[in-house]
Amino acid sequence: MYGSTSEKPALARGSGQHVLIVAGEPDIAELLSTTLELAGYRISTADSGAAALARVLESQFDLVVFDATLPDVPGLGRARRPPAEHRPPVLFLTAYDTLDSLLPELGLGERDYVTKPFRVAEVLARAQVLLRGAGPVRVRDGALRHQDLALDDTLCQARRGTRVLDLTPAEYRLLRYLLVNAHRVLSKEQIGRYVWGDFRGDNAIEQLVSRLRRKVDQDAPTLIHTRRGFGYWLGREEAGS
Repeated sequence: MYGSTSEKPALARGSGQHVLIVAGEPDIAELLSTTLELAGYRISTADSGAAALARVLESQFDLVVFDATLPDVPGLGRARRPPAEHRPPVLFLTAYDTLDSLLPELGLGERDYVTKPFRVAEVLARAQVLLRGAGPVRVRDGALRHQDLALDDTLCQARRGTRVLDLTPAEYRLLRYLLVNAHRVLSKEQIGRYVWGDFRGDNAIEQLVSRLRRKVDQDAPTLIHTRRGFGYWLGREEAGS
């Protein structure tokens, strides 16, 4: 179901950073603990969201790997928030049907996610990106930000610079999915499952991307790109690429 510790992905090495693994399923907790420890990280564990918050309040961690499907997660919004100096980046383990609620109320730091069932190689790769401080999305003032693009889930509103983007719900969901996966190519099937819960066919997705691109990319630089034969990605292209 999940990857094994025998996988040897690139960029998998840590340098003693302290990682808190939050998982209620013992097999997942053991797999992640063993894998990340072998990759050079120091590991602590918690088996619930409440226990994780208590650990973050009492100790400093470089990264939290958090299973967002834990049963006590919905009640955590009422819990005490960690102070700014105790807000590590968070890598969520989540399901497709919970991607729209990645715990914004916890007031944590940078965040990214992998979907369950996950591959160990992807967990290691995304963890290293967050630990480098080069996560694709910055969280500031409650909004997800990339370059001059900001998306505020509280207001369900997106901006490009000072310009408010007039988005439909489907366009908003697509932009959010592209934004939290900045610089990662997303296939049409992935987009269809996230936006509508199923695959709607190439033409429907192409039309949706085209409408969103016209609204987002009125300003330079262009942020939404096509990788022919693979899908779409959001970010700023490097010169000469």
